[in-house]
Amino acid sequence: MNRAIRWATVVIALLLSAAAGFGVWTELRSLDEPLNVSSPLQFKVGAGSRFTRVAAALAAQGVVAHPRVWVLYARAKGFDTAIKAGEYEIAPGMTPRELLGKIVSGQVVLHSLTVVDGWRVQDLLLAMRRNPDIFSTLPDNPVDLMGKLGFPGTNAEGQFLPETYRFAGGTSDLELLRQAHSALVRALDAAWLGRDAAIPLHNAGELLIMASIVEKESGLPDELPKIAGLYLHRLSIGMRLQADPTVIYGLGDAYDGTVHTADLRNDGPYNTYTRAGLPPTPIALTGAAAITATARPQNTDALYFVASAKGDGSHVFSATLEQHNAAVAQYLAGQRQRAASESAR
Repeated sequence: MNRAIRWATVVIALLLSAAAGFGVWTELRSLDEPLNVSSPLQFKVGAGSRFTRVAAALAAQGVVAHPRVWVLYARAKGFDTAIKAGEYEIAPGMTPRELLGKIVSGQVVLHSLTVVDGWRVQDLLLAMRRNPDIFSTLPDNPVDLMGKLGFPGTNAEGQFLPETYRFAGGTSDLELLRQAHSALVRALDAAWLGRDAAIPLHNAGELLIMASIVEKESGLPDELPKIAGLYLHRLSIGMRLQADPTVIYGLGDAYDGTVHTADLRNDGPYNTYTRAGLPPTPIALTGAAAITATARPQNTDALYFVASAKGDGSHVFSATLEQHNAAVAQYLAGQRQRAASESAR
C-alpha cells in the first residue's frame, strides 16, 4: 500500500511538473503570437512610466494575453527600463516581442503639419494653434517671434519653409518653427550659392524678398522662372516693381479683396507702385520652387503681364506697354463674355 502511494505521488509530481513546463512553454510562445487587435490601435506611454504599468494597461484592454511573461522577458533583456515615452500604434499581426522593440526604439506615431506655399506667418501660427497634436507655448500675437528662436530683431515673415513636417505628438510650436526655419535657411543658402550671377540682388535676404513676390503672383510652377525674370528685369532697369501682392500685404486687415486705385496711390513701405526697389521684408512664406526660380530666372525682355483669358491661372507676358494694354483688353473682354454667359443660365 505504501509502495502504491509512493508511486502515485511520483506520478502526480511528474504530471504537475509537465503541466507547469507546458504552461511556461505556452506563455513563452505567446511572445511571438499576434496581439489581440483587429485594427490599428494607438496607446500612449507616459513619461516615466514603468513597463509593468504598460503591460498591465494593455492586458486590461485584452491586447496582451500573458503580461507576466512579457514583463519577465523585458527584464531578462534589460528592456524594461529602456522604454521611451510617446504615442505608439499596434498593427494587426504584431507580436509582444515586436511591440516591445518598438517601444524601446521609440518608433512613435508621427503626425503631420503642412505649411502651404504663400501663407503668411500668421496663417502658420493659427494652423499650429488649431493642431491638437502640437503643444502650444506661444501667445496669439507673439512679440519678436524670431527672438524666441535665437534671431532677435529679425522679421518673422517669410522665415519658414512651406512643406509637410512630421513630428511626434506633443512637439512644441517653437520646435516646429525651428525645423521650418532651418529648412528655409538650407533652401535659401543653396539657391543663393547656385544663383545666376547676373541677377540684380545683393544677398540671400533680397533673394527671399523677391521670391516671396514671385510666390504670390502665380500658382503655376512653369511660370515661376518667367515671372521672376520679369521682376528682376524691372529691378535691373530701375523700374518700380508695381506688384499688387506687396500692396495687399501692406494693407493688412484693411484689404477687402480688391486693390483700389487709391490703394496704389497711398504711399507706404510695401507699396511698390510709389516706391522703387524691394519692400522691406518678404510678404509670404515662400516655397523652394519660387526661391529656385528667382535665383535662376528665365531671361526675358517682358516687363508686363496680366492674367490670360483662358481662366487657368496662366498669364500673358508683354515687352511693351502697347502689347500689355492689348492683352488687358482681351482679358477684360473674356471676363465680360464669361459674366454674360453665367447670367444667361
